[in-house]
Amino acid sequence: MRLITAAFLVLMAALPARAEVDIKSVTSAGGITAWLVEDHSIPFVALEIRFRGGASLDAPGKRGATNLMTALLEEGAADMDARAFSRASEALATSFGFDVSNDRLSVSARFLTENRDASVALLRDALIAPRFDAEAIERVRGQVLSVIQSDLKDPSEIASATFNRIAFGDHPYGSSLNGTQESVAALTRDDLIAAKDAVMARDRIYVSAVGDITPEDLGVLMDTLFADLPQTGAPMPRRADVDIPPGVTVVDFPTPQSVALFGQQGIKQSDPDFFAAHILNHVLGGGSFESRLMSEVREKRGLTYGVYSYLVPRDLAEVYLGQVSSANDRIAQAVEVIRDEWQKAAQDGLTDQELKDAKTYITGAYPLRFDGNVPIANILVGMQMIGLPIDYIATRNDKVEAVTQGDIKRVAGELLDPEGLHFVVVGQPEGLETTVGD
Repeated sequence: MRLITAAFLVLMAALPARAEVDIKSVTSAGGITAWLVEDHSIPFVALEIRFRGGASLDAPGKRGATNLMTALLEEGAADMDARAFSRASEALATSFGFDVSNDRLSVSARFLTENRDASVALLRDALIAPRFDAEAIERVRGQVLSVIQSDLKDPSEIASATFNRIAFGDHPYGSSLNGTQESVAALTRDDLIAAKDAVMARDRIYVSAVGDITPEDLGVLMDTLFADLPQTGAPMPRRADVDIPPGVTVVDFPTPQSVALFGQQGIKQSDPDFFAAHILNHVLGGGSFESRLMSEVREKRGLTYGVYSYLVPRDLAEVYLGQVSSANDRIAQAVEVIRDEWQKAAQDGLTDQELKDAKTYITGAYPLRFDGNVPIANILVGMQMIGLPIDYIATRNDKVEAVTQGDIKRVAGELLDPEGLHFVVVGQPEGLETTVGD
């Protein structure tokens, strides 16, 4: 029976996209606000919870505490150890997920209507009374240490860590949320409790729900889950002072293929020019095989299997990044071609056909994101955290269509900085060495 129910949940989470998304704002008696899309056609609810701050709230000297704490939330709660908690969620055909980034701690729940109250009670235990048993702490600590050790041997992870140190310095963004082997090894149970109280507080909660639940029932659910959380958490970190010098940083690493991570200053998602920047990046490096970088670096010259770029508008900083891998004797040429394409786009913008095709793709792909309760719930909670209006879904494609060639030309000239690009190259590249620009 549990297998049948689980299969039913998977099916319900993948229902076809609906034509319209009717979002209601719901505020509980306790003052928690959520966005709700009611759908009573199936007895299933997808619930998404976010706590702003995430691993950036690690206390000084305790890097990795929030990450380790988050990984332990499903490892026992209240009077249940890890095995008992797992059995309880399995018996209810309920699915919980806990994850953390530098900007947020994410909690996901999927449950059947008939098991809603029991599922919410189980989730409440995980949020309010996680056990942090010694055995579980050591087991999960070992897993985290293994990831840290593995990252030290991964060229892509080395490139990312190096770039972040250069760009963000001593800001939390400048170091891995996993922590170091030394910081994680030193974490105590008290550190994990402190990390939980720092981030999982009522003053930074965002909630969305999609499925078979009324506004009244959602209000009760939220107060049940959150009433006993601390009212306030740790102060949010300052904005990062992003400092990306032009030039190249080479990290020697014995491998036949170099990995290059490149980047510059980015743009806020709340910026009026963000859609122009989004279209520009789609054409330059974000559009898979149709992008200029893919065409010039891979198709025409065969320098790589793949190259791409992407905007990264974080809560406390904005960067514009890209990545490419190539043989040690060809990576210098790949870097040169990327700089050239950055320069061409900065100077000339896009062609009329490129702008038209990008708009067609971006507006056409958007409705495909709403392909079930789970992705809709994720989109809604993300909209709240960004500060988008509740009617954004209905107006988003109009904003894309409103971007003009004049907008593209202006934003390309203002955003793209070919001389300011910094490349972190991990490998043994021929013809490249560490330089520092003016």
